[in-house]
Amino acid sequence: MNRLSNNLGNANTIDDVIHQLDEIISMSNKTKNKLGYFASLYRMVTIKVKEGILNNQFEDGARMESLDVNFANFYLKALKSYLNGEPSSLSWQLAFRHAQSGKSILLQNLLLGINAHINLDLGVAAAMVCKNADIQSLYNDFMNINRILASLVDEVRDDMDRISPWIGFLDHIDPKASKAIINFSLEKSRNYAWNFAKKLAGAKEAEWEGLIKLHDHEVASIGKMVANPTSWMLKTGLWAIRLGESKNIERNLDLLNHNRFETAITDGIQL
Repeated sequence: MNRLSNNLGNANTIDDVIHQLDEIISMSNKTKNKLGYFASLYRMVTIKVKEGILNNQFEDGARMESLDVNFANFYLKALKSYLNGEPSSLSWQLAFRHAQSGKSILLQNLLLGINAHINLDLGVAAAMVCKNADIQSLYNDFMNINRILASLVDEVRDDMDRISPWIGFLDHIDPKASKAIINFSLEKSRNYAWNFAKKLAGAKEAEWEGLIKLHDHEVASIGKMVANPTSWMLKTGLWAIRLGESKNIERNLDLLNHNRFETAITDGIQL
């Protein structure tokens, strides 16, 4: 996994982002690495954003591409740093570490990535794009892209059932189990990211580094509750669910990416 391109995290266009995500997914397939799960899901969402721009679904398509690319580069740079043993945000370190540990179920891995990317990265990227403009002008497009990102979990629910067929066991343990794992609503995440973007936009640029570090600690704390729930019943359930999850990483990546595995099923091809 450490043989990824040196250009990772230096994307200039959405197509560059998609290409770099393809590179991560390809290496994850070769090395059977679960770090590719978030990248695979993220690729699908990035393509949807690109389609939205081409279909004029945003008020400012050029600005939206700039936001999307800046946003993606935070994740790509964090992954590159992590794989090279270099410092990265606490939130991403937590997500990457648990993805590789084998101790988390698929749902936790995806939520940890979403937590780091929406709750930390998105607000920073939005503030950067609006450095020389009123950030309020971005609000509608911000919420549009955020709704796409927030739909990650729901859009892959069927895929998750196939990868993790015992995921429904959580609700038998505790009707509130899913909320206990997520520990934050997606609605709150969207508002959380936007509020942080406004906070940065209203601060002096010299203050940004300190504000981002403090925010990173807060987001990492949310992630820790997702990664390590305190209920022993929930921990037992997660252990059982993990045992039942598919170990076929290539198949799982294709499912999350809605890629060739879906085509192969339709065509009746055995992978």
